Amino acid sequence: MKFKVFVDGQHGTTGLKIHQMLENRDEIELLTIEEKDKKNIKRRKELLNSADLVFLCLPDDAAKESVSLIENDSVKVIDASTAHRTNPDWVYGIPELTSKQRDKIKYSKRVCVPGCHASGLIVSMKPLFKNKILSKNHKLICHSITGFSGGGSSMINEYENGSFEVFGGQRPYALGLNHKHLPEMKYVLKINKAPIFTPSVGNFKQGMLVISYIEKKKLRKQLSKEALIRVYQEYYNNESFIKVIENTDEYLENGFLNPMRCNNTNSLEISVYDNKTDLVVISRLDNLGKGASGAAIQCMNIMLGLEEKKGLEIKL
Repeated sequence: MKFKVFVDGQHGTTGLKIHQMLENRDEIELLTIEEKDKKNIKRRKELLNSADLVFLCLPDDAAKESVSLIENDSVKVIDASTAHRTNPDWVYGIPELTSKQRDKIKYSKRVCVPGCHASGLIVSMKPLFKNKILSKNHKLICHSITGFSGGGSSMINEYENGSFEVFGGQRPYALGLNHKHLPEMKYVLKINKAPIFTPSVGNFKQGMLVISYIEKKKLRKQLSKEALIRVYQEYYNNESFIKVIENTDEYLENGFLNPMRCNNTNSLEISVYDNKTDLVVISRLDNLGKGASGAAIQCMNIMLGLEEKKGLEIKL
């Protein structure tokens, strides 16, 4: 049996990557739309309703429009936009989120892919809130640096054809402290205060680090670094795509943490650093992998009853 899959927005960065990841899979029949027809509502509606599963790789308003065009109740939808990430009728696409999340994804017809920055923060902070190590009133402070591929084709072109003097090594943005991932961070973590979050674009194409800062005195349970690592290990026990780092001395490269070491995989690595008063928890992932297309394929595999790891790489 072949599953019919349509990528609505197949010409964008995420859609193109999903298309590439699926085009050689024997059990998938990719439905395609020609460039000239991508704004043809009638043709899109036809494809949306003839698929077993649809990926939406579109701006928010266009994603909502596509959902409204689906009249076939059997069509499953995975939305990569921010349009539905805080909608209770949609399931959030991190299978490792809780012990029940994988089944929620499996039996849902509407799943939203998390934002890349949000994925890193939520995966690293969920165990702390779930185990009541942090209060729901705790104000998270987080910084993230991602490769320029997260900005889409126009930003990729700017960086690849521009000069280092123009773009520099790192450019913080969303400095009004209102980044579009904040609502889902607050919603999915079930916390009372949105994090203070500053993202930045690095002068590298792919990969990312999401860095959270916590004062030890703010922990409701005073745990050593080793005990905290055990909390993470127990929470993500047997999860193929999430690795908790025990020996950070061996993990670092001459004291540096390379954001690109999970590239071209669906892996996310969590590492913990501390001194007497403070903690730093870092997620490392591929912004195009577990932060976007890889996460979408993982959810698709679950929703179609396929082997969850199929077509996805794991960092060894």
